[in-house]
Amino acid sequence: MSVVNCELNKSLIGIFDSGIGGLTVVKAIQAALPFERIIYFGDTARVPYGPKSEVTIRKYAADDTAILMRYQPKVIIVACNTVSALALDIVEKACGDVPVIGVLKAGAELAVQVTKNNRIGVIGTQATVGSNAYARAINELNPDIEVISKACPLFVPLAEEGFINHLATKLVAEHYLAEIRTEEIDTLVLGCTHYPILREIIEATIGSGIRIIDSAEAVALRTRELLLESGQLNRSQKASVPNLLVSDLPQKFSMLYQLFMGSELPDVHLVEV
Repeated sequence: MSVVNCELNKSLIGIFDSGIGGLTVVKAIQAALPFERIIYFGDTARVPYGPKSEVTIRKYAADDTAILMRYQPKVIIVACNTVSALALDIVEKACGDVPVIGVLKAGAELAVQVTKNNRIGVIGTQATVGSNAYARAINELNPDIEVISKACPLFVPLAEEGFINHLATKLVAEHYLAEIRTEEIDTLVLGCTHYPILREIIEATIGSGIRIIDSAEAVALRTRELLLESGQLNRSQKASVPNLLVSDLPQKFSMLYQLFMGSELPDVHLVEV
């Protein structure tokens, strides 16, 4: 395993996802908390998680958490809606007293806050939508809200290929979103952290006047609250580039990082899972 150059002093925010999708969370954390130090693990060898069985997803969640826990993070963010839906308890158990923030709950809370007509759409992977976890989380907060869910499994591989403005992505979006467009929703939750990479096409396809909920932004706000409450906010006033770990194809990850983040490229380290 390559060694990441970071002090083991519980000053890191740990983030993991199945691939590049969690970079949307990294970007949101950097915007909200520019002086925090981040370590990110993308399980690029086993992406996508969405079509996998619950047993497999729970095993992957344990593996991913174990990799980040080596670096003694002060908080772990599960930047994978599939894991948030099916294996958050596995992550919490593995983390002990290290707090865990899942994207699903944060996204559901924000959607409930902003909807005006109590009709919320959710798009996500097959596993996330099949679990009905978003509908349950939303209805626990407000049982009067109707949730319309749609699985969009091809969005993850399209994002992983960097097809941000590709005709294929536009055609797939038209196919997936045609039905949900007729449901008179006023809010749409991007229930997978890969989906904000395709946000422009999703917004253009779903139509105007619909509030898009990016759970990455909601997670960044929740992380800031947690660090303020616990007195662990980094006061160094010195920005740093994130430490990046992947389980396969570091060169491809580097290319996609530059495409999506549009910023200085840190070293990408290969780790075994």
